[in-house]
Amino acid sequence: MREVAVKFCIIFLLLISPSVSASKKKQKYHKPCKQFVLYYHDILFGGIGGNDPVNSTSAAVTNVTKLGNFNFGMLAIFDDPMTKDNHLLSRPVARAQGFYFYDMKTDYDAWFAYTLVFNSSEHKGTLSILGADTMMEKTRDLSVVGGTGDFFMARGIATFETDTYQGNGYFRLKMDIKLYECY
Repeated sequence: MREVAVKFCIIFLLLISPSVSASKKKQKYHKPCKQFVLYYHDILFGGIGGNDPVNSTSAAVTNVTKLGNFNFGMLAIFDDPMTKDNHLLSRPVARAQGFYFYDMKTDYDAWFAYTLVFNSSEHKGTLSILGADTMMEKTRDLSVVGGTGDFFMARGIATFETDTYQGNGYFRLKMDIKLYECY
């Protein structure tokens, strides 16, 4: 008798509860409150920039390990110029300051953590960006996790796209930054 009462309660609860749809719920994406494109230029000391500290914007602080052929274990610290176009000699609108390290033995893959430092008539403040750069993908999304000044508490996505790559010496990334929380 008790089992019948339990089954009755379960059936009753299923009948009065909201129905669950098996169809995929359509995600509603909001438009960004701020969006802009910047180009990140990285010249590795000892690479294409040679051993000239004036031209170099980054330096490897750990050596590549012998675990694979994909720079696994290399950690680079950088202070790279950010421009509005893809020309290295254009006037920088910000500096990208942080580090990246290669973290995959079987393919090129890196993890970035850096701050974009703006100090111009257009913007003042910072944006903090971090995440995995799966380099073999055409585009990759990293998280914008905060900011200061004009970007106070900003949240969003920075979409990376490799614009050019010249070995370990120089690479340029196109960054499409979309902010979804702006205060």
